[in-house]
Amino acid sequence: MGSLSIWHWLIVLVVVVLIFGTKKLKNVGTDLGSAVKGFKDGMKDGAASDAPPQQVTASKTSDANTVDVDAKTKS
Repeated sequence: MGSLSIWHWLIVLVVVVLIFGTKKLKNVGTDLGSAVKGFKDGMKDGAASDAPPQQVTASKTSDANTVDVDAKTKS
């Protein structure tokens, strides 16, 4: 009862193909493959970069709608 035989998997495969169609399944497979390839390329490029990440600095801009306030603690 715990394991599924090959016939169960074949029935599941036929139902999936009937629901989605072969064209949509091919597109899903292609999209998944390109996503995995892009992820691997990104990981390779990220590991090859020895430069430290850039630090974001706050820039002072004068905007009429911005109010600069110092937070105070309750005593």
